[in-house]
Amino acid sequence: MPLEIERKFLVANDGWKKYVVRQSTNRDGLIANNNGHKARVRIADDKATIALKSRRIGLVRTEFEYAIPCADAEEILRTMCDGNVLHKVRHFVIHKDVTWEVDVYDDILKGIVLAEIELMRPDQALQIPDWVGAEVTSDPRYRKINMRAERLAKVLNAHP
Repeated sequence: MPLEIERKFLVANDGWKKYVVRQSTNRDGLIANNNGHKARVRIADDKATIALKSRRIGLVRTEFEYAIPCADAEEILRTMCDGNVLHKVRHFVIHKDVTWEVDVYDDILKGIVLAEIELMRPDQALQIPDWVGAEVTSDPRYRKINMRAERLAKVLNAHP
């Protein structure tokens, strides 16, 4: 069974930028969210995937991710995501021979920068770079759906 074991952090400063080895432009669309289980489509540069993810138990969840044609992903984003599409640039950053992913969001989440690290096991030792801030793995405020809802509420309240 494919597992995703991931920790998520705020980014404290721009120190990560000098360690970027590559980047990709991403559009993520939420197709469905059911009590923590979700279906998501992503276009990263010229590759598209669809993913099914279980509810998280601690740091772990089941994840099934499959390549799909870009044209299909474009149609899914357009017709099934009901505007729940996020834009970001994902930067791959090396620290102590481990690859971190730093996501710099745009559009509705502009200004949010988060660092993620995928682990092999939940108790894996991790050396935290000095550019990494507070851990937000278990903080519901940093789930994409909640960040988007909060930003939308602010926009709506600013324009009554």
